[in-house]
Amino acid sequence: MSSGTIKGGLFKGKPTYIVTVFGLLIALPLSLMAAVTFGTMDLPIGDVYQVIKYELTHIFMGQPFPEMWAPGTAIHDVVWLIRFPRLVLAGAVGTGLSISGVIMQAIVKNPLADPYILGVSSGASLGATLAVLLGVGISFGSNYVGMMAFLGAFLVSMGVIALANIGGRANSVKLLLAGSALSAICGAFSNFVVYIADADHATTQVVRWTMGSLASANWSNNLTIMAVVIVGTLFFMTQHRTLNLMLLGDESAITLGTDLHCWRILYLVVSSLMVGFAVYNAGVIGFVGLVIPHGVRLLFGTDHKKMLPISALAGAIFLIWADVLCRTILPGNEMPIGILTSMLGAPVFIYLMARKRYGFGGGD
Repeated sequence: MSSGTIKGGLFKGKPTYIVTVFGLLIALPLSLMAAVTFGTMDLPIGDVYQVIKYELTHIFMGQPFPEMWAPGTAIHDVVWLIRFPRLVLAGAVGTGLSISGVIMQAIVKNPLADPYILGVSSGASLGATLAVLLGVGISFGSNYVGMMAFLGAFLVSMGVIALANIGGRANSVKLLLAGSALSAICGAFSNFVVYIADADHATTQVVRWTMGSLASANWSNNLTIMAVVIVGTLFFMTQHRTLNLMLLGDESAITLGTDLHCWRILYLVVSSLMVGFAVYNAGVIGFVGLVIPHGVRLLFGTDHKKMLPISALAGAIFLIWADVLCRTILPGNEMPIGILTSMLGAPVFIYLMARKRYGFGGGD
């Protein structure tokens, strides 16, 4: 692999990488257990952990609940049915969006790409809107909303690639313009569907998707998105060599015996599936797939063998604490998480655009 393409970051060496991954693996459950104590309702920390303890022992060992922490009590329902599932959802969505950002950046060979900027999240939102308000795709079964979100994400991602390659090879400007155009089209159609559907819950649903929210988290949907994200992440971790080849370009990859075209399509399908289910469960949460991979790339380099596991864990931890901020930054109210991530991510995007050198190895 060319050293001019696969470059190291500030921290080099295998021991540093192993220590970082090990540290993040410890930080993730610790973040979950710390974050669950924050919320608008002031709950004793000991009681919060007792609820989790007895739920887990009941699930795995069948032990009965003490009366004060049993299902149906206020403290149990707040901890186990509201706070904990939304934090688990935050971790799954953060991982899915971060990994999708890494993959899309490799596919288009541009670190400015992410599901939000390229319009993929808007496509997923349109698919979910069509499913919920018009019943489109109901033949897919009980998870038809998620499937329609996936189809919307996939079609937009393919459309961005196709538009950007019209009249010559795609570059960063053409990709951003194509993503902006398709995002605007998807937004317009979503608003049109809301208008013609004339449903009482339409405005609430669309606002939730466009601003991003983890408030509707539940254990049933969490299991589905966790399965999609875990399988997708493990799959991409086995593909680090091919992803590194994408940084070299098609001609170099062919000389090494790999045709990247089919791999790009497969990677788009899998990453779109992850984005689709993320949008279905949490709405449009922007810039996570831009900020996390960019930070990891600066610190640990462009080798996807290192980038993928670190981005997955860092994305989960980032969105868990972003959710905590959303629930505590405004007393008595909750800020939509998509607003917070955009406030944090947009300046990073502007900074990258303003720099003369923003490529994977420092060049364009």
